[in-house]
Amino acid sequence: MAFALSLILLGLSGAVVVLGDPDPASMMDVVVDRYDIPSVCPREVGVEDFIRYHFNGTFYEGGKKFDSSGATVSTVQGDMLLDVVVDRYHVPYVCPREVEVEDFIRYQFNGTFFEGGKKFDSSHDRGKAFISQVGLGRLITGMDRGILGMCVNERRKITIPPHLAYGSIGTGGVIPPDAVLVFDVLLLDIWSNEDKIQMSTISKPATCKRTAEASDFVRYHYNGTLLSGAYFDTSFSENKTYDTYLGQGDLIKGMEEGLLGMCVGERRIVIVPPFLAYGEKGYGNQIPPQATVVFEVVMVDVFNPKDDMTVVITRAARNCTRKTVKGDYIRYHYNGTFQDGTAFDSSYQRNSTYNTYIGMGYVITGMDRALQGLCTGEKRRITVPPHLAYGEKGVEDLIPSSAVLVFDIDVIDFHNPNDPVEIKVTHKPPQCNMTSEGDDVIQYRYNCSLMDGTLLYSSDHYDTAPTTTLGANKVIQGLDDGLKGMCVGEKREVVVPPHWGHGENGALGVPKSAVLFFELELLSLTKGVPEGYMFVWLGEGPNPLFPAMDLNGDLEVPLEEFSAFIMIQVKEEKGRLRPGMDPSAIIKDMFDNQDRDSDGKIVMDELKLKAEEDSDKARHQEL
Repeated sequence: MAFALSLILLGLSGAVVVLGDPDPASMMDVVVDRYDIPSVCPREVGVEDFIRYHFNGTFYEGGKKFDSSGATVSTVQGDMLLDVVVDRYHVPYVCPREVEVEDFIRYQFNGTFFEGGKKFDSSHDRGKAFISQVGLGRLITGMDRGILGMCVNERRKITIPPHLAYGSIGTGGVIPPDAVLVFDVLLLDIWSNEDKIQMSTISKPATCKRTAEASDFVRYHYNGTLLSGAYFDTSFSENKTYDTYLGQGDLIKGMEEGLLGMCVGERRIVIVPPFLAYGEKGYGNQIPPQATVVFEVVMVDVFNPKDDMTVVITRAARNCTRKTVKGDYIRYHYNGTFQDGTAFDSSYQRNSTYNTYIGMGYVITGMDRALQGLCTGEKRRITVPPHLAYGEKGVEDLIPSSAVLVFDIDVIDFHNPNDPVEIKVTHKPPQCNMTSEGDDVIQYRYNCSLMDGTLLYSSDHYDTAPTTTLGANKVIQGLDDGLKGMCVGEKREVVVPPHWGHGENGALGVPKSAVLFFELELLSLTKGVPEGYMFVWLGEGPNPLFPAMDLNGDLEVPLEEFSAFIMIQVKEEKGRLRPGMDPSAIIKDMFDNQDRDSDGKIVMDELKLKAEEDSDKARHQEL
């Protein structure tokens, strides 16, 4: 009788050979048409295997059905038992660990009957993953076998025959006798009682001068995930570090251990098994019971409450003749960073130095101490622990709580409010017959710089060198003092503290409270007269005066005769006109002042009258 069987293999797929399209007149063997082959075939039917399958039986000729299984058929070949069938339909790319006997596991599952696919149980419906230990009989035998070798985040479909599940009895009215069960499993966690924390360094600074120890205070950022990669917390979302002491039980045990030995700037992965993390209770809704937790940690700060501020000289000053002391006023630039290099402030960005008194509590304690003993031009790196900086409060929106601060400072200048003008002669001509003093008119060359060498002004930038009258408040007091007592051709270096310079307000191009450094050279010197005077005698004048003025003896002195008399006195160095002004204008002014009746000539009575008015003066601006 010719007939055909259409089979659906339900348990295991067997190996077949296709011999070609059948010819009923010449058929010598079975012809198999594999018209539907699953994409994954973990096992093929072998001799003595048990099989369960559905079938429809029809005649080859005409296609009339003569039989149908309508239900699963079991066939026994020999006496071997059917084993678990595992379909690893999703395997993660990286699998650092596989399930072994005696491992603890946490997984999600859906349980269905092989026949019909009806669900009989689900951890998803319970809202809680299933936790158990493998290989010790706490699971049905088929599940114990099916989970072995599984990776976290792997998905498996595990088909379990009755004798490796609930057998011929079933259980609790939920699983019928001789039921083949299918579990769709997602593995979430693996751990063992022998596990320790695992640490791996992702990145580490090239230099690490200090590592975290027990009793240290640490600030760190972290991302927290479960072993499956499910996120549960991060410090980055609020841009706020987690701050704590080590070794005082404030952290889970695994994290305490995982942070030890870290450098500032180091990035680590710390994997903590459940019994060193949150254990059977978990943590709220974020961390389930018996969960391995994974922290990606970036160490931001490490310090100890016993730490003092530290100072490293990064550039020594040249020719340091004086160092800062308490009470000095200092100007310095700085860059402020945290220990991980993150900048929080900089005077350079404001293009303005930070100016303050030293040792008087105007800056944080650590900086106040570190600013003592400095030289102009020196650079230092100052590390200040929080208890010598802004402490637990920090500074809102600028300095976090309990932050270690690092300042790279560059000392521009410093002075004391009691400092005088400093004068250093760098060149003096061999002959010096006359020196500058108050009321003299001088011409001089200069360079004006800050103490760090920054040039502010120079007479070389102008066509002619400047001229000034000493003591006439034409220049700052410190420069005026520095120009006195000089010979023509003499050169000096003059340091002018701000209270003898431009003071706290500064000036155009001159910073506030800046110490100024002048390089001076006296080019010319003209002796002057006191303020308010046009002419002075360089000794005792003629007595009586009028006969000396009356050059032709006619008892009257017109302007021309008066002018000739004055110029004779100047020529013979007996008298001096105010320098820097037109001599004829000065003499005319002097003449008009003596010519009381404005008749164009001076007579004896007019000179006497004026002399009487000025009798209280030892020298007067007329004569």
